[in-house]
Amino acid sequence: MTASRTQSGTSISHPRLACSALMLAIAFRLIFGLNSLAQAQTFTVLHKLSRAGDGATPRAGVIRDAKGNLYGTTFDGGAFYYGAVFKVQANDTETVLHSFTGGDGLWPAAGLMRDAEGNLYGTTTMGGTSEGGMCTYGCGTVFKLDTRGKETVLHAFTWENGDGALPMASLVQDGDGSLYGTTSAGGSGCSGYGCGMVFRITKSGKWTAFYSFTGGTDGLFPAGGLVLDATGTLYGATTDGGSPNYGYGTVYKVDKNGKHTVLYMLNGGSDGSNPFGSLVRDEAGNLYGTARGGGASGCGEGCGTVFKVDNTGKFTVLYTFTGGADGGNPETGLVQDSADNLYGTTFQGGDVECANQGSYGCGLVFKLDPKGNYTVLHNFTGGADGVFPNGLLLDSASNLYGTTPEFGIKQHVIGSGVVFKLTP
Repeated sequence: MTASRTQSGTSISHPRLACSALMLAIAFRLIFGLNSLAQAQTFTVLHKLSRAGDGATPRAGVIRDAKGNLYGTTFDGGAFYYGAVFKVQANDTETVLHSFTGGDGLWPAAGLMRDAEGNLYGTTTMGGTSEGGMCTYGCGTVFKLDTRGKETVLHAFTWENGDGALPMASLVQDGDGSLYGTTSAGGSGCSGYGCGMVFRITKSGKWTAFYSFTGGTDGLFPAGGLVLDATGTLYGATTDGGSPNYGYGTVYKVDKNGKHTVLYMLNGGSDGSNPFGSLVRDEAGNLYGTARGGGASGCGEGCGTVFKVDNTGKFTVLYTFTGGADGGNPETGLVQDSADNLYGTTFQGGDVECANQGSYGCGLVFKLDPKGNYTVLHNFTGGADGVFPNGLLLDSASNLYGTTPEFGIKQHVIGSGVVFKLTP
């Protein structure tokens, strides 16, 4: 199986990955309802990305510092149109902190992580090594951007000798300063071809293949990032695998010694299929996530679910999307507030009149409370507010921040994305 996405005239292929390499080119096969579930919120566009010299087309959300500045990555734009790292201040002043050149990485599709000193860390899906070989444009990088704007490549993936390839998720850091992440391909599993892996980079820069997926019951293609608990155990999800006959994805953990345990295997039915985003973990050790497909009938292979896996491994479907006004096909993870409310986005659904998308919709922001009450907080219109939202950031005042990869398609003038704020 091969899936590809074309951006700025360049095709990116991910062998054997049934979903798009950037998780946006999914089949439009949904049928939507017409009932509105929206709750009034204050939606503000904080910055419109302009492509030329600016970043463009963000594929991930943002992070925030103590002063309220937002940081993120763009898949396109920057000085060389290979992507950029940007900062948006509270007064809407945007600064490109770094433009990727290709040799240091290109096409970042993941968000950033910020340490206590203010250094930024992230991944690029490609670049970092010379063209040719296992990856046409290089197999991706892990990078560091210090407070002076100096970028350092911490690791350039090669897809050879058990190395990973095509990282699509953000990083986490433990108390010792080691970084952990996933690659959607590579590793030593799948007869050496590679079905993805979990990796570690120590503070001294030593890279280790922490766990390689085999493509069996342990899963394959971990597109999402990781959650780290106080004991050093990592939690994540794979997009596929979990069954000897391919499977619909898994929820897993890897302990500090690299031991892998499957917590749950999705069946592709009522529980959902193909989780793309990262998980969120509460203080009791419960994990929450989204599945892009499965759930109720409709939307071809289902419209997706919100699920919970408790600390005993019990799986519960918290919400099933219908593909109508409530949205469908969530492709990002969740955030959780102190009252245990969950917030997330859907790639489609919502406003069925959006941007001449037929009955598909342009996506939405939702809230799910602990009692299972579901509320739409914002329907994207395809106008100045954007379309197809990425993941969210939640601050202590319950404000939500996010990005969209495009805007203005309703007016047939394609913009390069927005950074937005949603106030309760």
